[in-house]
Amino acid sequence: MGTVETGSQQIFINSHIITYGNAANEALTEMIRDEIETMWNEPQARVVFNDYDFRIVFSITAAFEPGIRDIDIYQNLDPRNNYFRIEEFAYGNISFVDGLGCNSGYFKLENLYKGSTTAAHEYGHTIGLNHPDELDIRGKGVPGIMYPRGTLVDPQYQYEPDKPAGTKGGTLHPMYRRVLQEDIDKLKLNKLNFKNGKTILGEFTNIWHPNHSETDFSNYMA
Repeated sequence: MGTVETGSQQIFINSHIITYGNAANEALTEMIRDEIETMWNEPQARVVFNDYDFRIVFSITAAFEPGIRDIDIYQNLDPRNNYFRIEEFAYGNISFVDGLGCNSGYFKLENLYKGSTTAAHEYGHTIGLNHPDELDIRGKGVPGIMYPRGTLVDPQYQYEPDKPAGTKGGTLHPMYRRVLQEDIDKLKLNKLNFKNGKTILGEFTNIWHPNHSETDFSNYMA
């Protein structure tokens, strides 16, 4: 989730990443922030809006807030804020966010190594992007950021290039995903309703997540 503002031939998307949880820390939070901002600005994407060509600029800030309370998240009114709990254990063994166009989620520490692209991928969900419908993109080159694990790709983008497609090691290695112009196009920024040059991308979910290792999932997942 974030705010969108028009400037001089630029459209700024502003998001603030807030981390909490036993595995979160300042260094990891900065790594997440840098990955999101760097990857989403990498294509130097552009969009035509009101017959003018605009450069898209992602401005990402972040803060580690170990003392944040559930009520602080529930009562949040700032559309830039995105809240992510980070723990070593995650139910389902995977990082996730709370829907498309949301502002909260839960990250598994193991998924967040440098270059993993997990944070940039999950951020894509928070601003409204889903996984593509077609998950066999062999012959189509570099995989976009929103392709999930299990996608069939050209051998050089697999976990193990010498493995047959679809077998163990023969699917997309997330580190090869990149944000492409087509990912930005899918945001449909030129269709948003701006007021005084500003609008919001996404919606509030404001969900505080408990530590999964201390959670009774018969109640939590009901």
